[in-house]
Amino acid sequence: MYDELGSSLFEAICRLPWYPITRTEQHLLHVHRRTIFDRLAAISTVVELGAGSGEKLVTLIAGLASRDVTIHLVDVSAAALDKATDAVAACCALPIVTHQATYEVGLSEIRPSVSDGRTLVVFLGSNIGNFDPPGADAFLGGIRASVRPGDALLLGADLVRPGAELLLAYDDPLGVTAAFNRNLLVRVNRELCGDFDVNRFAHRAIWNAQESRVEMHLVSLEQQRVRVQASGVDITFDVNEPIWTESSYKYRIEDLGAMLERREFRVVGQWIENNFALTLAEAV
Repeated sequence: MYDELGSSLFEAICRLPWYPITRTEQHLLHVHRRTIFDRLAAISTVVELGAGSGEKLVTLIAGLASRDVTIHLVDVSAAALDKATDAVAACCALPIVTHQATYEVGLSEIRPSVSDGRTLVVFLGSNIGNFDPPGADAFLGGIRASVRPGDALLLGADLVRPGAELLLAYDDPLGVTAAFNRNLLVRVNRELCGDFDVNRFAHRAIWNAQESRVEMHLVSLEQQRVRVQASGVDITFDVNEPIWTESSYKYRIEDLGAMLERREFRVVGQWIENNFALTLAEAV
């Protein structure tokens, strides 16, 4: 869950030359948007999980032939929802409904309001990689339980690429990703009355090839003691002791297809560029 600063830092990450995911996905959406909707006749509802800035959704819905479509935006960040709403409203006159909620809660809120037509759930940015394999499987199962046969999922997923490229993407020379990671400590201090000294922790990214994931860590630069008052927790850190803050899993094409099929989705379109896959799957 990003706060306002975290959302802004992530938007900056997406513009870094070492982070190709956003640019590649935008290009795929631009090139193939009409094909996507040609394969999904009678779409009446588009749901984006994790609305972000709304830029990618705007690119996608430019391929809509029909204007009789309702857009649902789901995000835990109020700032992200505002940005996405403004972006969509500026490009087209479509009804927009926002849900400041987790993905699961947002889907549960949307489901009763969908009557006629088909639904397209959009989950971009390789956010599926933030789940471990069992979590990703359960998450896709939750999406499948929220849609009907004939509805569809558009999934963006980053693929395995050389480790050196991945580490540049997650530990950029400008230090933007480091600031994004260390902002977690700022939030703990603010929201949970912690007393972390941000300057005593360094950002570290590791490519774990065996588990096919980039691991993000905050590493203690010295021996120190930290208290998180709201949780009643006292923590002692040794020098170089890490806090594991995030994992970003990378996929192989065959793994993506198998994962979707396990959850009763059938792949009906897939477009790959620069080690990134945009996959369209239909609920069966």
